[in-house]
Amino acid sequence: MRNIIFFALTAFAVTCLFASSAAQAQEGQEITKEQIQMATAETVTTVGITNTAGKAIGAGLGVGLALIGGGRGIGNIGARAVEAMARQPEVAGPIGTNMIISAALIEGATLFAVVVSLLIIILA
Repeated sequence: MRNIIFFALTAFAVTCLFASSAAQAQEGQEITKEQIQMATAETVTTVGITNTAGKAIGAGLGVGLALIGGGRGIGNIGARAVEAMARQPEVAGPIGTNMIISAALIEGATLFAVVVSLLIIILA
């Protein structure tokens, strides 16, 4: 459980650092009159957080939750499979095969969630 939390927090931190470095790279660009007008039209509730920062926080939380969910799912599959093999050693082969297939499906869904979260920052 500690490893899952560690990896989730690490993924969140890396995503936030990536987004902040991308925002700093954009700061060197020239500001147009339209951007100045849009900035002055902002309401009080939107001042202090930019679109990029909001996307980074959301994507980081998405990555962290996806990794936590995937880790919990694969951990539960492994635990239940070992319990089933201990009860009925003669069916250990099929149980192991089903466990690996289920873990691969969960890992694929987790990877998809991580990629989508990172694409939110890059493309949007």
